Formats: sequence, C-alpha cells, structure tokens
Amino acid sequence: MAEKKHLLGMTMEDFYSVVGECGLPRFAAKQLADWVYKKRITSIEEMTNISLANRTILAEKYDVGRYNPLEFQESVDGTVKYLFKTENDKLIEAVMIPEDDRATLCVSSQVGCKMNCLFCMTGKQGFNGNLTANEILNQLYSVREAEKLTNVVFMGMGEPLDNYEQLKKTLEIMTADYGLAWSPKRITVSTTGVTPKLKRFLDESNAHLAISIHSPEKEQRLSIMPAEKAFPIEGVMDLLRQYDWTKQRRLSFEYIMFDNFNDSLVYAKELAQILRGIECRVNLIRFHAIPNVDLKTSTKEKMEAFRDFLTSKGVTSTIRASRGEDIFAACGMLSTMKGKKNEK
Repeated sequence: MAEKKHLLGMTMEDFYSVVGECGLPRFAAKQLADWVYKKRITSIEEMTNISLANRTILAEKYDVGRYNPLEFQESVDGTVKYLFKTENDKLIEAVMIPEDDRATLCVSSQVGCKMNCLFCMTGKQGFNGNLTANEILNQLYSVREAEKLTNVVFMGMGEPLDNYEQLKKTLEIMTADYGLAWSPKRITVSTTGVTPKLKRFLDESNAHLAISIHSPEKEQRLSIMPAEKAFPIEGVMDLLRQYDWTKQRRLSFEYIMFDNFNDSLVYAKELAQILRGIECRVNLIRFHAIPNVDLKTSTKEKMEAFRDFLTSKGVTSTIRASRGEDIFAACGMLSTMKGKKNEK
C-alpha cells in the first residue's frame, strides 16, 4: 500500500493539485487549507464541510500529517524542550522559550548539521538529513503551546539555508493568508552565512535574519566554524551591504563569547569595524560548555565590557539571557545522539 502524503506542509498550489487529482471541486483547495492551517484539525474526518464521499477519496491517498512529540522536558526557568521523531525514524528537538508576553519556539530544520561548528553539539552528531516542510511545521503545530506562540526562530538543529527549498515553503505557509498569516517580523532565520542561498532568502523573504559570526577574524573564525572556508564572513558582509536594513526587516549578529579567545576589547574593536555602516544589533551569548570541547565561558565582566564598547561605537548590543541550560536546551546544546544510542 502506497504511503499517504501529508496535507500539513502543502502550499495553496499543492492543495489545488490535490483536489484536481481527487476529482474534488476547485474551491475545496481553500477548504483544505482552512481546515489544516486555521482550524488545526488532525484528521480528514474532521473536515465537515466536505462530503463524506470526498473525504473518503481524500483519505485514500492523504492524511493531515500531524504527530505528537515523543516526550518533553521542562527547565526550572520554564523553557520546554520537545523531542520529535521524523518520517525516517530520526530524532529532532524543538525548544519553547516563554518570556513575559512572548512565547518563542526554536525549531529545527535538519537532523544534525553539516556545518560542524566546534562549540555546537548538533554539529558533533553529523548530518542525517533535511526536514520536510511538514516536519518543520509539525513542530509549531504539535507543541503544547502551539496556539499561544508569538515568535519562531530557526535556531534549532541544522543550518536552515542548507535546506533552503523546504525553508522557503515553510516561510510561505507561515506568512500566507491561507496559512498561519503571520507577519514576517515574528520569524527569525539564523545562518552561518551560506552565501548563494542567503541571497535568495534576502530576495524572497522578509523574515528577520541572524548571522552567526562568533569572531571578526578570518583565521580565528575558521578554527571554530569550518563554514568560513566555503562562505567567508567577508563575502557575507559584502552581500549584506547591498540591502537596506533601516526598514522593517531586522539584522542581528550572534556572537558566542569564549574566555581568553574572542572576548577581549581587541575583538570588540574589530567587530565594530566590520559592522560599520550597517544597521544591526549584536547578541552576545554565553558559551554553554559541551563535552570534549576545550573552550570556556567568558566572564560576566568581560561580556559587559564587550557590550559597552560596542554600544559606545554605535552598535546596539545586548547580552542574551541563557535559557534551558539544565535540560540541554540552551544555544549550541541541542543533540539527539543520546536518543540514537538508545535505539540501538
């Protein structure tokens, strides 16, 4: 028996193809989108304004494609980490971060990651495949806080721009009137700077952008981020300078601070220099220690001095609060290697 295709993750164009294939009236495509994205149903049987006969035809080849997380862990600070199984039995994690009147979901775009950044646990598990739009959106739809989410950040497992086609499809569904109808301002995509795809993203989406920089020096950045070789930060900056950042879209730079490595004011000065003339902000992030990595966390005093120097040079800079470290949900700590071992 052929495997059923999922409706969650389909664009309006896809829905028109579905109703055409099933012999349903063309207007049924909008009904499908409404049931899946607005009414958040989990089964075709719930589509009560579609005839029983047509629902039966639909259900022969399609399902909604919703599935619950396998488990979740809650941090002492209220952060919740969810574990999901993918179509091909791999594991991914998503993290919900509550803060005042905001509920931000940090979603994964890949199983593992090819970028292999020294400081990131996801990179240590290697690359095990791209997620589909269905698997990305299911994270948004199947966490307990699904209907309360205010923001989504693509900062979970994987490099989003390395899975660009599925990212693009997901962003369309999230912002389209037939989908979630979110403002792009509620979405941030984080990247190491995969330059060719970055240009497409900037041309085809209005979501916010976060660049993982972590060092302003080429050789030092290369030592912790192998992606620097293929996508030098210099080329990334050249591309970013071609766009107007004074309008609605926000540009930020992520800078993890390591003790006696990239946290002196020498680096703050260089960072301010390469960001000169670009409307942006810098998020300083405390390093969360991971096994077998000889890097240490910068001190509070050094981080504050770094922030103050950048601010004095006209670069808006903040120290990001660390969330979910006790459940390995903080920046750079997502990994499903433990789960993989347990399955063997």
